[in-house]
Amino acid sequence: MNGAIFCALAAFSLFGANKPKPPAYRTAPISRTDIVSTVEATGTVTPIKKVEVGAQVNGKIVKLFVDYNSVVTNGQVVALIDPLVYQANYDSAVAQLHQNEANVMLREATLTLAEKTLARKQKLRETLSCSEADLDAAIEARDSASAQLAASRAAVEQSRASVSQAKANLDYCTIVSPVDGVVITRSVDEGQTVVSSMNAVGLLTIAEDLKTIWIEASVPEADVGNIREGQKVEFTADAYRDKFTGTVKQVRISSSTTNNVVTYPIIIEAENRGEKLFPGMTVTLAIETERADDALAVTQAAFRFRPKDKETELKGRKLWILGADGDIEAVQPAFGVSDASFTQVLDDSLEGAQVVIGYETATAKSAAGASNPFMPKPPQRGKNKGTAPAAKQ
Repeated sequence: MNGAIFCALAAFSLFGANKPKPPAYRTAPISRTDIVSTVEATGTVTPIKKVEVGAQVNGKIVKLFVDYNSVVTNGQVVALIDPLVYQANYDSAVAQLHQNEANVMLREATLTLAEKTLARKQKLRETLSCSEADLDAAIEARDSASAQLAASRAAVEQSRASVSQAKANLDYCTIVSPVDGVVITRSVDEGQTVVSSMNAVGLLTIAEDLKTIWIEASVPEADVGNIREGQKVEFTADAYRDKFTGTVKQVRISSSTTNNVVTYPIIIEAENRGEKLFPGMTVTLAIETERADDALAVTQAAFRFRPKDKETELKGRKLWILGADGDIEAVQPAFGVSDASFTQVLDDSLEGAQVVIGYETATAKSAAGASNPFMPKPPQRGKNKGTAPAAKQ
């Protein structure tokens, strides 16, 4: 009996010692965290509404009442063009109107006299005291006076139109703001002559409201399909450490192509707290396209692991789970939202499982007690928020 036990122990020592040890794996747990998928882009701050204030008449700028950053109100005088020539034209038009009105009075008197003369001639003709020729002459005089009166009245209407035009040109010399806002551009100086031909000459640009601004960004065609109106956006500007938030206002379908890259303009509307953001500033955007709060998550490194001595019939993305016996098994659950670090796992039974992310190396073993900054860390709720807004409480 003792001999049999001795032989069994000898056989185990002989063959068990030569049995290969299972490989050591590096693993990471499947645990819960918040996952946010974002589209990154850069954009430019622009006012929601800006108005170009121009000159509709020619002349020298004799006075500018505003400058850059001036706050203006609707109807406020912002500039004055030399009105001398236009005042003279207006005075001339008014004088011509008065002359034509006097001509109307004269023609009315002439017509009244011609009508009275015609009435007398008609009575005399009834008693044969007036010749037919005299009656015809009276009728012709009446008709001529009536036509001249109509022409004089038309001349008055034409003069009134000339007065209105001259008055409008004179009023155009005084340039007023059409809206309440802030002057963001000034294109002229006092003493400069502006010449308006077919189009109005721009003098000032007024932003109507800077408390709320737009950001115009260009998004590549590969990402634009994930962007929808109303999505939350978080962005930063180089001038501040603050983070600003907004929402996607519009996804425009008008594309542009630069170096064979097709992009689409995206409009983001945001509150401009303290009016810190100036028109023209460049901002960096993170547009939140998908979000999963308190979701089971696996590190992206797990999808890059390929075992050397294992085969599986599963195709596509899969995970290798380390069992209690030290062996690994491939699983292929459904996956959800992904960001740069983690992917959502849609299988609650895998919570807490150790997923293989690589082989343990001799270097890694010797540094087991040290903290390797390149090793993936287990996800923690609230730590993986990317650059998108935090979840609503």
